[in-house]
Amino acid sequence: MNAASVVTRFAPSPTGELHLGNVRTALFNLLLARRSGGRFVLRIEDTDAARTSEAHVAALERDLDWLGLGWDEGPGRGGPHAPYRQSQRGAVYAPLLARLEAQEQAYPCFCSSAELELSRRAQLASGRPPRYAGTCAGLTAAGRAARLASGARATLRFRVPPGRALQFQDLVHGHQQVDCAHIGDFVIRREDGTPAFFFANAVDDSLMEVTALLRGEDHLANTPRQLLVLEALGLRAPQYGHLPLLTGQDGAPLSKRNGAQSVRELREAGYGALAICNLLFRLGHASGEHRQLQLAEMAAHFEPLRLQRASAHFDPVQLRHWQGLWVRSLSSAAAQEWLAPYFPQGASPTQRERAVAALLPNIVAAGELADWLPVIFGGELEWEPEARAAAAGAGADFFRTAAAVPAVTELAALRAVSGRQGAAFFAPLRAALTGRLHGPELAPLLKAMSPQLVRERLAEAVRRC
Repeated sequence: MNAASVVTRFAPSPTGELHLGNVRTALFNLLLARRSGGRFVLRIEDTDAARTSEAHVAALERDLDWLGLGWDEGPGRGGPHAPYRQSQRGAVYAPLLARLEAQEQAYPCFCSSAELELSRRAQLASGRPPRYAGTCAGLTAAGRAARLASGARATLRFRVPPGRALQFQDLVHGHQQVDCAHIGDFVIRREDGTPAFFFANAVDDSLMEVTALLRGEDHLANTPRQLLVLEALGLRAPQYGHLPLLTGQDGAPLSKRNGAQSVRELREAGYGALAICNLLFRLGHASGEHRQLQLAEMAAHFEPLRLQRASAHFDPVQLRHWQGLWVRSLSSAAAQEWLAPYFPQGASPTQRERAVAALLPNIVAAGELADWLPVIFGGELEWEPEARAAAAGAGADFFRTAAAVPAVTELAALRAVSGRQGAAFFAPLRAALTGRLHGPELAPLLKAMSPQLVRERLAEAVRRC
């Protein structure tokens, strides 16, 4: 493979929200292209009209952009191989399907769903793997024409060449060999005239000049069929690599049931795109880099030979680890932009800046900011029992003295007049201001609060005493 000419793609079906398994596939294909200066193509496989939603298409593109997984060619970007939605490529598929049929490499199949199911059950009952029995393979041209003329509906099946061992090299699983006798003639055009996945997916990859692609290992069994189709059409096949599925901690495929969240849900919970990508970069790909990487650095360290064959386990704790590293790397301006949706509308730029300085070392997900907003911007405190006891034990005079200090948001000034040191000073003051005994550093927290709010809290502590 010529590194300079590497073209990869991501070809999702817009039937639901983008989840982490999809994202990892997109990320790895992007990195495979970027590591050599190649191109990354986005194609929308929307031939399932009943389940396709325009809202899902828009959300998918929005999620990829937010993650930083920008495509070089595809919807909204254009390119030499448009259109990039399969539902608009019927004119591309039709002549290729007709060619296969004219060359007797494909034939109409009139078997009903019920007939196919009966055949499948019979094969299973006799201990044979289910595959198409070839019922319509021997129909004469006249027989086919008569059935079509009578209004019978037909799929189009690809005629698998008998007595052949198909071999190919998988980027992840290595050398593969499949006996074509075990495949069975397969459908390449449905009854409604739309192309089946095996056909459209393979043809589009070749015509869009995709040279290498990574996809889920559930597609490994599809590869021989697609190689046969491309060979029959005289089209170049890409080099395939099949990634093991992501699983939850219970070992089952990652899903809502075992804690999976969509990209939208993670974004709304305040997770950063770079944190998500750093985690996924290490799921099924061995890397000696343990620091947070930018996407360009991931591409430089991405190595197909390090792709693993074993299932990769998604761990929410690891996501929080990478999220924490990302949060600590943010500049004040970037952190304010990240947390902007959570701040009160009336908060001034200075208040926001001081709140970020106080809280950023203590939060991982942006949603955790909500616990501290009432503390900084005013609101009813949720008092911990230990905090109540610490405030009461300090006595009313401690809080009266503190409230009288002109620079009431300066920790050093409060300590100077209190006559106390260590926990005897910090514990009751923190309790009065936050209702808790633990949390962010007290000095920046005080600076983030308004003098009026600090005095109100101290006065409330006097009343509690």
